[in-house]
Amino acid sequence: MKTILWATLSANGNYAQSSTVNPPKQEAFADFVSNAKAAGNFIVGRRTFEAMRASGGGGFNDIDIVVISSNRNEMAGVKLAGSPQEALEYLHEKGHQTALLAGGADLHNSFLEHGLVDELIFNIAPVLEGKGLNLLIDREQYLHKDVQLVECKPLGGGVVQLRYAIGR
Repeated sequence: MKTILWATLSANGNYAQSSTVNPPKQEAFADFVSNAKAAGNFIVGRRTFEAMRASGGGGFNDIDIVVISSNRNEMAGVKLAGSPQEALEYLHEKGHQTALLAGGADLHNSFLEHGLVDELIFNIAPVLEGKGLNLLIDREQYLHKDVQLVECKPLGGGVVQLRYAIGR
């Protein structure tokens, strides 16, 4: 199964933090919806999913949503998984060829640490943030991993998309 990590980053490389005073860029959100519909699914951490629901993010009726959380309390309309591997196994059993990783940073870092990512999609938003979260392939030591640029395109509104292949 192909696994795509999707994220919006600030121009200075942090995860772009969305809130009511700083909503997600419309172009980046439209791209996420398009990728989620194409994959037929997305995997998300509980905190990120709860924030999506609270902000009115919806419209994913025909999409399999997997929420990864250590808190196994039921959530209506989604599949709960305890690990990245469990989430991918569930989507594979459902017949999906691609899994889209929606976030947040802890979820992305967990998939990267386990070597479970094939492709990266970064939407670079035209904002600078003074504090933020970063993407890490290893939390314990300095490692680097080469990636290959597949595509670079403007999405509009100052948002630029970078798509990279990452070898497993």
